[in-house]
Amino acid sequence: MASSSGNDDDLTIPRAAINKMIKETLPNVRVANDARELVVNCCTEFIHLISSEANEICNKSEKKTISPEHVIQALESLGFGSYISEVKEVLQECKTVALKRRKASSRLENLGIPEEELLRQQQELFAQVSEAMLVLMRLE
Repeated sequence: MASSSGNDDDLTIPRAAINKMIKETLPNVRVANDARELVVNCCTEFIHLISSEANEICNKSEKKTISPEHVIQALESLGFGSYISEVKEVLQECKTVALKRRKASSRLENLGIPEEELLRQQQELFAQVSEAMLVLMRLE
């Protein structure tokens, strides 16, 4: 799929990401630059293959969004069924991380103040604003 057009650079995995994966997977092995480039091209081609198949499965099921189930079906139909159990594990890890991020981003939880105390403070502020408005109205 790769050609010499400039658009192909937009459709590849960043080299830094591949280099990091290679280093983590094979920490004591030197890999030639052309071998690294080949790995980038293989990864890109694999992703294109899986995503195209998942898109076809998605379209056949009359859906507009490719879901994880479509990707899993694509892996199976392309003969990569042995990857499915690991893919499901990674999917579950991603869901867990996403849930933790959502919870961590909750302002109430980050404050460390009980909700009842926040409600009391809010009511106190409303009362102060009401008093201030009454004072302003008397001055007019």
